Amino acid sequence: MLKFAPILLAIIYGLAVYRFSVWRTSRELDEKSTELDDPNLKPTMANMAHALDIPRIRVHIYEIDPVNGLAAPDGRIFITRGFYQKFTSGEVTGEEIASVIAHELGHVALGHSRRRMIDFSGQNALRTALAMVIGRFIPSVGPWIAGMLTSLLAARLSRSDEYEADAYAAALLTKAGIGVAPQISLFRKLDALTKSQSGRAPAWLMSHPKTDERIAALEKLGARWS
Repeated sequence: MLKFAPILLAIIYGLAVYRFSVWRTSRELDEKSTELDDPNLKPTMANMAHALDIPRIRVHIYEIDPVNGLAAPDGRIFITRGFYQKFTSGEVTGEEIASVIAHELGHVALGHSRRRMIDFSGQNALRTALAMVIGRFIPSVGPWIAGMLTSLLAARLSRSDEYEADAYAAALLTKAGIGVAPQISLFRKLDALTKSQSGRAPAWLMSHPKTDERIAALEKLGARWS
């Protein structure tokens, strides 16, 4: 029984981290967000809601500067204040804003947003368990090997999720009469839009497929559906 103790401890640790992470994320989003209410975006949002056969799509503005969009574990959709300001300044279009919202809706619909939080906690638990087990045989590099293995797993899952969310967004935007062009044009703008973020890409690009590959996949979908 004792030989399984590291794994059991890691599972308990993972569950505790998951619960705390969900609570902390929800609390911060509650404290730092307001509902998006822009009349210039309403027609586009109404078209997407109609395509989904729902009354409306509720989106919140997260009061931080980096250009970003995110889906919370509870299903809420956010764009950052920094991203919204790019829209009000004319640097991105309403359709490009909608493409990010559609992408985040894809993460929610496909279960990615909740699973990512679980994955994050599970990765911490796995990293802890592997470090304990490998560390018994290779004390000096056990934690490093454990970290590398869990990071590789996380990156692979993230890339798969992004392709799926891109495809979901492309289908939704096409059904709404918007098409995939805003997704592609926004990808081509992202380097310029995020250049003031200390070299950090937005969350939907970190550990994700290369931009050119995502654009190529969208172009194939657009050509097939047209």
